[in-house]
Amino acid sequence: MKINKYSFGIGDRFGRQGKAQLSAVLKAEKQGISITPVWNKSFREHSIAGTKPADVRREADAAVRALKWQKPYFVDADHINLKTVDEFIPVSDFFTMDVAEAIGKPAGEQEIKDFISASKAFIPNLSLPGMDKPLPVNEAYLYHFAGQYLHAMDEAAKIFEYISARKDPDTFVVEVSIDEVDKPQAPADLFFILKTLAEKNIPVQTIAPRFSGRFNKGVDYVGDLKKFEQEFEQDLLVVEYARKNFGLPDSLKLSIHSGSDKFSIYPVIGRLIRKHDQGIHVKTAGTTWLEELIGLAAADGEALQLVKHIYSEAYSRMEELTRPYAEVIDIDPSALPQPAEFDTWTSQKTVSALRHVPDNPDFNPHLRQLMHVGYKIAAEQKTQYFDLLDRNEEIIGQQVKENLFDRHIKRLFLEQNGKE
Repeated sequence: MKINKYSFGIGDRFGRQGKAQLSAVLKAEKQGISITPVWNKSFREHSIAGTKPADVRREADAAVRALKWQKPYFVDADHINLKTVDEFIPVSDFFTMDVAEAIGKPAGEQEIKDFISASKAFIPNLSLPGMDKPLPVNEAYLYHFAGQYLHAMDEAAKIFEYISARKDPDTFVVEVSIDEVDKPQAPADLFFILKTLAEKNIPVQTIAPRFSGRFNKGVDYVGDLKKFEQEFEQDLLVVEYARKNFGLPDSLKLSIHSGSDKFSIYPVIGRLIRKHDQGIHVKTAGTTWLEELIGLAAADGEALQLVKHIYSEAYSRMEELTRPYAEVIDIDPSALPQPAEFDTWTSQKTVSALRHVPDNPDFNPHLRQLMHVGYKIAAEQKTQYFDLLDRNEEIIGQQVKENLFDRHIKRLFLEQNGKE
């Protein structure tokens, strides 16, 4: 089973917006952009929201039936490891194997020696087609790489073998995630990571490295755009080389985690994947919950009051809610409105503060990030929350569709093509 050239992770916290998300993908299809939808949700998100992996399968299948989607789609066991994968296996056909916690842990001495010996052919420099200058590789670098990544690749092999013993490997897509770490991987790191995965017979189809800069949840990229552009293009060239020379699937592509709302790098990504004729996987799931809040705020009345209550609770429980997401959020508490002030806001001001339109003077990225991690509050009040979602289904669905198509798909694939 192979993933198509372009794919989007489109899950959501409560599994209520499958049709709205798929409608955005269908709109792209009508404009000549074929995107494979991948409904994804992690063990952490299931634990907080009180859902199960089977719920995601039901949501995806129901949306596909309702909208008569005829092309491939997937259900992703997102950020799984050996401790968390079991419940995902029966219902998933895409597995994001997260080995970030294993990075930096020591590998076996003999394994390190074997890796160094097999990699000396790439000393002193790693020259790849299309690169302006070679990537520096010496023996010290190889030892450093081995100390950082070999154990993590062993862990990836264990996870893959565990899943494959319980599910035909021809029936699922493999992604390897190494993004939730402090330091980015250099293009040379990605080269040897893919080489090692190939040697371990892991048919990785998407690889999620940690890029330079900040990929905070629900807000724009923060970092040096020129540095990102150089790094991203080199990574694309590494992926192309790996496909052709390591025996990895020809569908192998880069995956952007916390890819939602990274508006400033979308033009870079879009231009470079077209230049090199490569695919991309972009995970955007978290913003769906925010669009639900925006739809509720726009509906005013009782729905807006619930949004204000969720904010008040999130503000008072900030440390608890942000702890699991510490690596992927940057919230300045002093930039947040006091709950008493927030409670006075109109429907329009609340929508403007939450909706990611950076040039709107009312937009507040700190508020947006706090609400992004505040879905636990809604999970604790599911009866009222779901009732209001049902009563305001149309306006919320429009927010979800508009966000995914106009702010994400369009910016990545259509605006650079000169289409409207």
